[in-house]
Amino acid sequence: MIPRPRLRPLSALSRGWQHCPAAALPPPPPPPRLARPSSSTSTSTSTSTSSARPTDEDLPAPPQRWLSDLHARLGKCIMFGCSPAQVTRAGGILGALATEWRSLSAGAEGFLTGGRRGLEGQQVVWGEQDSFQHVNNVRYVRWAESSRVNWATHLARSQADPERARRWAELMTPRSVGLILKSIRVDYKLPLTYPDRVSVYHRLRFPPSSSEQQRQSPSSLILDAAIFSHRHRRVSARVEEDVVIYDYRAGRKTEMPAFMRDVLEETFAQQAQEMLRARRRIWELIRGVEGLERETWDRPDAVEDVGGAARATK
Repeated sequence: MIPRPRLRPLSALSRGWQHCPAAALPPPPPPPRLARPSSSTSTSTSTSTSSARPTDEDLPAPPQRWLSDLHARLGKCIMFGCSPAQVTRAGGILGALATEWRSLSAGAEGFLTGGRRGLEGQQVVWGEQDSFQHVNNVRYVRWAESSRVNWATHLARSQADPERARRWAELMTPRSVGLILKSIRVDYKLPLTYPDRVSVYHRLRFPPSSSEQQRQSPSSLILDAAIFSHRHRRVSARVEEDVVIYDYRAGRKTEMPAFMRDVLEETFAQQAQEMLRARRRIWELIRGVEGLERETWDRPDAVEDVGGAARATK
């Protein structure tokens, strides 16, 4: 008989955390704002929570599970009972969630979507699964690689100057100055299975002129990527890439060319604008759901509509 492994008590497992210095421990995440209370929470609590609405100048990041949360809250409003006008409003919000979820989820983190900026709608095929019946971990790296190439070539196509467009296109070739992946790190959040589709997007972590980028290295770029599952409508993996600017003719790394620095500065500014747009839209949808809640189950005189059969028995 195979002996059972001995488990360490929880006190022993947590002893290492107890002796860690306070600075090494990550700060607790802030509580999500505008989160709706459960049905057992009083109306006064929900009113005070809803009053803390962000402004366009300082929009916070939406709650991590804002998409599934809004679906559940809309379902509660509809199940409680809505008028035809309220059903129309709920349908409009559901339609926006169905068509905009990818651009909003990615844009809220500063990822630029559309226009072949990444790898969009890549089909997960059955043969990409391993013996554990989920997509092999190496496949995530291939998806990130394809998205990175598309990200760079999109910047080349967007250049009005033909010479600058040519030099940008050569970054993905070994002809002169190019980009070489130095290291990659993947944090797996969700196992993917067939059938599914994924979309992968890249963003700059720092602008080229920032002090953070200069401390990192003047001859490298730090890129963040997110792999979204269409089936689950959430991030399935996050990728960090260290990309070196390499001079193939000299056989060594080199500093970022001026034409490249100007385009990346503009790209970083576009990332900030997209993040503001997406967050503003998400909070707009959240407020729309809050309005439906206040008109249905979260009003002082709320009475649940239990259907025509219950009314006939009265």
